[in-house]
Amino acid sequence: MARDYYAILGVDKSASDKEIKKAYRRLARKYHPDVNPSEEAAEKFREISVAHEVLTDPDKRRIVDMGGDPMEQGQAGAGAGGFGGFGAGGGLGDIFEAFFGQGGTRGPRSRVQPGNDALLRTVITLEEAYSGLRKEVTVDTAVLCDRCEGTGSASKAKPVKCDQCGGAGEIQEMQRSFLGNVMTARPCPKCSGFGEVIEDPCPKCDGGGRVRARRDITVNIPAGIADGMRIRMAGAGEVGHGGGPAGDLYVEVATRRHPVFTRDGDDLDFTVRVPMVDAALGCSVSVTGLDGEDVAIDVAAGTQPGERVRVEGRGMPRLRSDGHGDMLAHIDVVVPADVDDQTRDLLEQVRGRLRESARVTQEGDGEESFFDRLRNRFRR
Repeated sequence: MARDYYAILGVDKSASDKEIKKAYRRLARKYHPDVNPSEEAAEKFREISVAHEVLTDPDKRRIVDMGGDPMEQGQAGAGAGGFGGFGAGGGLGDIFEAFFGQGGTRGPRSRVQPGNDALLRTVITLEEAYSGLRKEVTVDTAVLCDRCEGTGSASKAKPVKCDQCGGAGEIQEMQRSFLGNVMTARPCPKCSGFGEVIEDPCPKCDGGGRVRARRDITVNIPAGIADGMRIRMAGAGEVGHGGGPAGDLYVEVATRRHPVFTRDGDDLDFTVRVPMVDAALGCSVSVTGLDGEDVAIDVAAGTQPGERVRVEGRGMPRLRSDGHGDMLAHIDVVVPADVDDQTRDLLEQVRGRLRESARVTQEGDGEESFFDRLRNRFRR
């Protein structure tokens, strides 16, 4: 029957890692052989040490929650370990480690670990992407504990050698297998594999040397940055366990949709609606650029639907380079749907003077068809 590791430590099944470690330390102070030399206490200490090891290991805890016991040979079964008797509880993998020189030779792991990288997303306007800016962002991350200054000790004392594993960081055990008795090793439950223990854990960080906190960071966003790009801020990520060096912070930039412009690389596309008469006679229209200045768009006489007007050097600044992209005005010629009698008479006069009528084009006409113009437009 599977052991109830939660009951052994006196915690609920929903207990966090912090609550499990706190319960273990409370019981360890009561049943540790240095405090209570009785055989019953020694057995109880071994029991709570195993429970602590199981419940702080995500894989082993998952087996417990499924009704199994990862520390019993044969409990995992063929579905978990491939062969009955070699599941998650230190079976076949540990045997091979022992034979090939990895069992019992790992040694203690460093208490000071490098921190993880962090990712943060921020949204800016297209105008801000054009000009660049310094933006303050709020980060929820792990920072150095200010009470113990990352030592993990309330008195800032150095850790002492673990008396259970002798500083090795692991406990060697004899296990039976189909190959016979094999010596295996597992992390020491008292020091969690560090080979040393903190005698007076800091009450603020629980001995980890770091705490969760929110802080404001100023990000330099360069001019010309594109949507989806990331800015790396070295050392601004999470502080590592034991006050280890912080990882990096990556700030991913997203750009809000602009009411006028659509970005295409370093170019800025936008649409200009031109009445039919203005397209025939030519006109000029202005648009306010991302720098706040007006830019004149000259529509030449006879401009056709779908044509583009390019204004060089008025697009987005080139990131980490000189110069700018272009503005591209896409001409949308508007034909009036409803006309009054007077306008109709004028248009009839224009049609008569132009002496043109609708016809089907064919190859060899010497004129570019609408589809040719459309195709060539997308080839540009």
